[in-house]
Amino acid sequence: MHVHEHHGAGHTHAHHDHPRHGTPLFAALLLTLGFAGVEALAGWWSGSLALLADAAHMLTDGSALALAAGAAWLAKRPPSLRHSYGFARAEVLAALINSLLMLVLLGFIVREAIGRIGTPRDIHGGAVVSVAVAGLAVNLAVAWLLSRGEQTLNSRAALLHVLGDALGSVAAIAAGLVILVTGWTPIDPLLSLLVAALILVSALRLLREAVHVLMEGVPFDLRLDAIGRELAALDGVLRVHDLHVWTLTSGSVALSAHVEIRTLADWPRILDAARHVLDTHHGIHHVTLQPEPLTPQLLVRHTKSPS
Repeated sequence: MHVHEHHGAGHTHAHHDHPRHGTPLFAALLLTLGFAGVEALAGWWSGSLALLADAAHMLTDGSALALAAGAAWLAKRPPSLRHSYGFARAEVLAALINSLLMLVLLGFIVREAIGRIGTPRDIHGGAVVSVAVAGLAVNLAVAWLLSRGEQTLNSRAALLHVLGDALGSVAAIAAGLVILVTGWTPIDPLLSLLVAALILVSALRLLREAVHVLMEGVPFDLRLDAIGRELAALDGVLRVHDLHVWTLTSGSVALSAHVEIRTLADWPRILDAARHVLDTHHGIHHVTLQPEPLTPQLLVRHTKSPS
């Protein structure tokens, strides 16, 4: 970690070396694409929507993992004169695109399932169970690979695709067993609808988080008013304004604020205290604080309305 400090403006920030979390993504990509073709052929031959939906899901997983791996590689590039923060937010953008792809896939599954409920088709239950079990094993292996990497919005989006696919495999196994035992084929689209509903909740949550980061919203686990009160309560601080807190990328939160003080002679002490509070209480390390020493105009303001 390289730290650069600009004491005049009270600016501190850290550039963290990105871990090599692209390798699990590439390995997961190869596994996913390798099995997607097998499952698609088996779904077409057996007539199972659950298998076809799972195969389509795995193909979407492949694109999601490719996008996530590309974003992870791009995020490792250092800052430049044109991109002073680097490309870390590429991972957030990939998470946004992947969550939207998931919603498109869910729409396809729901439409097909509703159509098949009204017009059931013959399904080879034994083939469905065999292929779905193999698919579940592949999905669990991919999920294990992804869980060993850094947990960013990007990797969580890729993991969501894979876990959703694992649910699809479980649904296909259950549908195949029911069809083998009872011959009741509507279970196939009904279970596909159930899996789609479960995935929808996670996809919407991920989409909300990605949009919130891109809109530079305050992280959900932090309270802007509480941070402002703590900074304003520091000894020597008269007032804090223009306070902003946002997420640069997963695990990296930034803050900027203007701090009114009585004299610049107090600033080194106040800056150290502010850094300590933000670091230990809120986990904020990328901090930009602008000191504003007391002037006649500020003195009049504080005399009329002390803070």
